[in-house]
Amino acid sequence: MPASRKVKYYSKIQALERARKYCVYQERCQTEVRNKLFEWGQRGISLEDIIAQLISENFIDEERFAKSFARGKFRMKKWGTQKIISELKQRNISDYCIQKALLEIQPGDMKLVLKSLLEKKALTLKEPNAFKRKQKLAAFAIRKGYNAEFVWELLRIDD
Repeated sequence: MPASRKVKYYSKIQALERARKYCVYQERCQTEVRNKLFEWGQRGISLEDIIAQLISENFIDEERFAKSFARGKFRMKKWGTQKIISELKQRNISDYCIQKALLEIQPGDMKLVLKSLLEKKALTLKEPNAFKRKQKLAAFAIRKGYNAEFVWELLRIDD
């Protein structure tokens, strides 16, 4: 039986200070901060007051978070726009902020990154059948969040 994790509860002032540090360390969205405050024992009005104060002090900015998230996941993890959109929606980011975030990714860069990903993946595949090989490459790229039409268009060009 695993040992239960001891949860520490903080006063509203302590929670606000910890939340500020939490937001300074890395860009955060409201959902992440709200969950963390909930862990720290904040509920109802005190939780909402802390969120409102963090927003007014510019510790939380949904648009800034969305842009940073999109840039980071595209550059570091090579995610496609579909996966980025899905992840941002899970974090309750507005459609407006998502659209702003997607402007951070240049279509030309998307093509270069996808091409590079496919070339790298192709080297690891041992499938002799060309059709099955392309199917596997396409499935890989689609799982990474790239648009299926875009993936197949790029794979057809390589013929």
